[in-house]
Amino acid sequence: AVAGAVAAAMAMSVFVTRRIPAEGLRVLSQASGCRVQQWDSEEPVPRAELLAGVAGTRGLLCLLSDRIDREVLDAAGPGLKVISTMSVGFDHLALDEIKKRGIRVGYTPDVLTDATAELSVALLLSACRRLPEAAEQVRSGGWTTWKPLWMCGYGLSDSTVGIIGLGRIGQAVARRLKPFGVRKFLYTGSGPRPESAAEFGAEFVPLARLAEESDFVVVTCALTPATQGMCNKDFFGRMKKTSVFVNTSRGAVVNQEDLYEALAQGQIAAAGLDVTTPEPLPTDHPLLSLKNCVILPHIGSATYATRSTMAVLAARNLLAGLRGEPMPHELHL
Repeated sequence: AVAGAVAAAMAMSVFVTRRIPAEGLRVLSQASGCRVQQWDSEEPVPRAELLAGVAGTRGLLCLLSDRIDREVLDAAGPGLKVISTMSVGFDHLALDEIKKRGIRVGYTPDVLTDATAELSVALLLSACRRLPEAAEQVRSGGWTTWKPLWMCGYGLSDSTVGIIGLGRIGQAVARRLKPFGVRKFLYTGSGPRPESAAEFGAEFVPLARLAEESDFVVVTCALTPATQGMCNKDFFGRMKKTSVFVNTSRGAVVNQEDLYEALAQGQIAAAGLDVTTPEPLPTDHPLLSLKNCVILPHIGSATYATRSTMAVLAARNLLAGLRGEPMPHELHL
């Protein structure tokens, strides 16, 4: 009887690694037989607390800033059956080790597509029209009068936009940029996507050609061994001096030292980053000294509605996995 009671208590025991939107936590707390333990803070769970928190649990709800590796899996023990990450990316998960242990994984694609695409466009416009730099001039007294060449930037009308990764987010970015009068879309990735590209008349090209011909480059691909460090000295060297580079995918897709040199030496006009390596970026990082580089703190999905939807989906993925049911969004390993 005692063993049965212990097994029942473990059956739906879950650990949540951060304070998440209330709607998501409510889904878990109201689920029959679900016992929730949470690191109730806006700040990441310390490693020691994470290792202690996962011990003996059946389910783990984590964030992209949580490194879920062999050490965490060992600390959890063989009872861990489901990992649900409140993110579309999963490069923070040791997938080979997770697969080896037969653990199911849920994630949250689709729901953050629109918010991230909106942020990508906002970041592109901020960088190409020098908005943060111009706003600072107003505050500092640098605005003296209207000047014909002062604070000039680059417009989207009649431009060529190159998108690295024409997935859900890449398509959503193109859909939003098209009404600005973009003349041509180029894209690159693991292979042509003619059905996705047809809406924009986008042409599939090698990475080098995309760099050479694009006035604006937007990176929306996943981080994989093939894409890591893809945007490097050679890539930036091929871009036009008037080009603007935007990354809202993962920081490691970009060689930041090479990006700094390209911006500092005028090889490219400007850059906008919502993702960096590491995160947060140290306040003394060289990129932060540049006026032509706009850096945001990874807020691509940061709308109230999107984060709430992500939390609810992550919770439902977790519960479905614990019950042995199909997840709304499962990462098939």
